[in-house]
Amino acid sequence: MPKSLSLRSGLGSILFWSVISAAFIGPGSVTTCAIAGSRFGLSLLWALTFSTIGTILLQEAAARITIASGKSLGEIVAQTYGLKSQVIPGLLFGAVALGCAAYQAGNILGAVAGLSLLLNWPTPALTLTVGAICTALLWAGSTRLIANLLGLIVFIMGVAFAYVAVSAAPDSRQLAVSLLLPAVPTGSLVLVIGLIGTTIVPYNLFLGSGIGQGQTLSEMRWGIGLAVLIGGLISIAILIAGTLVTGDFSFQNVAQTLSRRLGPWAGSLFAFGLFAAGFTSALTAPLAAAVTAKSLLGWSERSVQYRAVWLVVMAVGLTFGLLGVKPVPVIVLAQVANGLLLPVVAVFLLLAVNNRKILPAGYQNKRWQNIAMALVVAVTTFLGLRNLWLVFQ
Repeated sequence: MPKSLSLRSGLGSILFWSVISAAFIGPGSVTTCAIAGSRFGLSLLWALTFSTIGTILLQEAAARITIASGKSLGEIVAQTYGLKSQVIPGLLFGAVALGCAAYQAGNILGAVAGLSLLLNWPTPALTLTVGAICTALLWAGSTRLIANLLGLIVFIMGVAFAYVAVSAAPDSRQLAVSLLLPAVPTGSLVLVIGLIGTTIVPYNLFLGSGIGQGQTLSEMRWGIGLAVLIGGLISIAILIAGTLVTGDFSFQNVAQTLSRRLGPWAGSLFAFGLFAAGFTSALTAPLAAAVTAKSLLGWSERSVQYRAVWLVVMAVGLTFGLLGVKPVPVIVLAQVANGLLLPVVAVFLLLAVNNRKILPAGYQNKRWQNIAMALVVAVTTFLGLRNLWLVFQ
C-alpha cells in the first residue's frame, strides 16, 4: 500500500519541487513574457498553458523513473548508452553544462538589474554580493536546503508578480480565451517558441530526476504538479503585467511604466521579482550542471569534480556580470546545444517510461500519458529544429 499523503508532507513536497519553477523562471523568462505581453497583449498566453502542462508531464516522467528504479535519468542514460564508452554521457553533460554556463551570465545580470532598480549601489558590488551568497549556499552542499530556500523565494516572487497582474485588470473573457485557444499573430512565432522553450528546459529533467529520490509517487506528483503550476502562473502574471508596457523594452522602462500606471509600489515589486528570478536561477543553473555531472558521470556530491562543475558555471556568470557584457556568442552555442538536447531527452524519456526492463508495470506510462508526451515530444522537436534554423539564418 502506498503511503498516504499528509498535509505537511504535501506542502513540504511542493516547497521542495519549487526548485524546478525557480530554474525556469529566470531573467530570460521575465524578458520573454514581458515582451510578449507588450507586443501582442494576451494573445500568446496559450503558449504558457501548453508549456506548463508539458513541463509537468516530462518532469513527472523523469522523477517517476527515479522513484521506480532507484536511478536518476542521467544514470540510466549512462547505463544504457555508456557501457563501452563515455562519449554519449559526456556529450550530454557538455551540452547541459554549456547551456547552464551561458544562461548563468544572464541570471546574475538579471538579479543585479533588479537590485539596481531598488538600491543605489555600484554594479560591481551588487554582482559580487549576489555571487558570494550563491557560492556560499552551493558550498553548503545540501540540495534540500537550497530547494526549500528557493521555494520560499519563488512564493514571494509569485505574490509580487500576481499583485501587479491583478492590478492591471485584464478582461476576464479575453484572458480565458487566450489561455486555451492557440493564436499566432504575424511576427509572433519567435516569441511563441521562446515562451515554450524558456519553460520546458532540458537540464531541469536531469535536475529534477537527480534530486527526486526518497519520495513516494503521491508526494512527487503533488509536489511537481503544484510547484510547476505556480511557476506557470507566475509567467502568466509577468505577461499580463507586460501588456501595460509600450515603447522599447528595458527593465527600467518596465519598472517606470508600472510605477506610472499603477503607482510606485508596482515598479518596486517588479524590481524585486526580477531580482528573485535572477537569484533563484543563479542558484539552480550551477546546481543543475553539477547534478547532471553526478548522474551522467558518476561523481559524488562531495567530490572535487562535482564542486568544480558548479564553481566553473558560477565563475562564468560572475565574469560576464563584472564585465557588464552579454555573452551573445556563448548563448548562440547554447541555443544550438539545447536545440539538439531537448528533443533527444524528451524522446529518451518517452521510450524509458515504456521500457519494461527499467520500470515495473505499475510505473509505466498509460495510454493517455503516451499520447500527451508524444505531443510534447513533437512540439519540442519542432522547437529544437526551429532554434537551429534561426541560429544559422
